[in-house]
Amino acid sequence: MSDPDEFRREVRAALNARLTLRRADDVWTVLGAGSDDVEAGRSYLRALSDGGWAVPTWPEEYGGLGATPTQAAIVAQELGHFEVPDLYPYVIGLAIAGPTLVAHATSEQCGRWLPAIRTGEEIWCQLFSEPDSGSDLASLATRAERDGEHWRVTGSKVWSSRAHYSRRGLLLARTDPDVPKHAGISAFALDMEAPGVTVSPLRQMNGDTHFSEVHFDDAPVDDTDRIDAPGAGWGVARTALAHERGAGAVGGGGWGADLKDRLVDLVRRRGVGADVLVRQRLAATIIELEVARLTARRARDTVRTGRGPGPEGSGSKLRGSAGLKAAATLALDVLGADGIAGIDGSDEWQTLFLTSPSISIRGGTDEIQRNIVGERVLGLPPEPRADVDVPFSELPRTIRRPGR
Repeated sequence: MSDPDEFRREVRAALNARLTLRRADDVWTVLGAGSDDVEAGRSYLRALSDGGWAVPTWPEEYGGLGATPTQAAIVAQELGHFEVPDLYPYVIGLAIAGPTLVAHATSEQCGRWLPAIRTGEEIWCQLFSEPDSGSDLASLATRAERDGEHWRVTGSKVWSSRAHYSRRGLLLARTDPDVPKHAGISAFALDMEAPGVTVSPLRQMNGDTHFSEVHFDDAPVDDTDRIDAPGAGWGVARTALAHERGAGAVGGGGWGADLKDRLVDLVRRRGVGADVLVRQRLAATIIELEVARLTARRARDTVRTGRGPGPEGSGSKLRGSAGLKAAATLALDVLGADGIAGIDGSDEWQTLFLTSPSISIRGGTDEIQRNIVGERVLGLPPEPRADVDVPFSELPRTIRRPGR
């Protein structure tokens, strides 16, 4: 369908038949903070599954809409008019693992995994970061050793969102330690219920246990669940990370659309709208949020030209995290002691405030995003990397002592 207006009418009619219009007083969350509800999101995805509305850019043969970037933008705009539950548990599957599988997995693998991701039947997690390799992801040490038609995985991952109820994990493991670190990594779709997989949720300062540490003790994974060729895992990882930087927009019920209005309403309710300093800070925060919105829009517009996710996503993530932290800090300052005591409807703001620092860490730290912008957008010289041509087995490694 080439006419955007006609396509928009079709989308609006389809969504009206399936969803409920959004109200101004709807409960909102940021990246699932303070919420462990997965059934509302699953019901929402099932309601949209017959037309591919939740995954418009996926190919039609995998249940998507086969939409162009412009059409996908129209779907996203129209979805904003409706009640969208917290989709954070499903974001990794929908916005990271799913598109990565489309790019790197076989048609047989996509046929096995994508339908359950699309309908919310299966939740996926991301098994990338490790206790000793966070920002330098390519230094990961979790190993997978070939055992006939299987691989045996040993090691650990950390900060794996929603791993404690995920069905599968997008896993990076080292399969060849005798080549440089980027070349010896392979990617797998790991069964999280396989023997030897232990998930330990980590409690955050906002009270959530959404992150986990995952341990592998000779855990088996079929070679049929390997994604792309052995040693091609870094390419899979780069695709996933590029999609990850824009994944927050899939979260639904989130902070982008109406956080500015909620801040203005809070200032008015607290009777501090005439305070010059409060007004100055409110204006600065609204500007920060608007810059974040426009930066995200620029990243989306770039994708609409047909290019895949690029460094624009890093800029978008940086501006988004700055805006979110500014909004949360202002809200808690306006609430004062009531914000600490949970009075005057401050629970949501308190959760947001305690969650906001993590936005600069999860999905790639601010420092990593600045490196990407500096090197790939501004053309600055790359940081010295003396280990890129050295076999991984020859690199000095930190030895973790038992109990440390």
